Amino acid sequence: MQIHNLSIRGKSRKRVGRGGKRGTYSGRGCKGQKARSGGSVDPLFEGGRSSLVDRMKKLRGFTSPRAKRVTLRIDILAQKFKENEVVDYESLILHRLLRKNTYHSGVKIVRGGTLKKKLIIAKEILVTKGAEVEIKKAGGNVLQK
Repeated sequence: MQIHNLSIRGKSRKRVGRGGKRGTYSGRGCKGQKARSGGSVDPLFEGGRSSLVDRMKKLRGFTSPRAKRVTLRIDILAQKFKENEVVDYESLILHRLLRKNTYHSGVKIVRGGTLKKKLIIAKEILVTKGAEVEIKKAGGNVLQK
């Protein structure tokens, strides 16, 4: 080993209270938790007031465990389905308007756009009054529960 191969050691932890020129408190200040041996304060402690973490926990609101129904507009059905086709869960999954894991939450057809094709809506699918009027006007049928 030669002198040009040596490297400077990184900054080491300061060991206070070993005598010398620091006087009575040895650089620890007066009394208190941080002046004691082994004493350390939680970095999230904010002097007794509610910490930021505790304040964040108190945000208001409610999240329902039940998923919302999937809503479909009439104009989307007009694009995907053919004349006289039945609209039910299987056909909606087939046309990729519904995922297999979300159909249990239900489907609702709402009015949006116009419909010029005859469609038959299955019993298990909910339909708003405006959408039902639009479907019947196009010659389709909404099967009742």
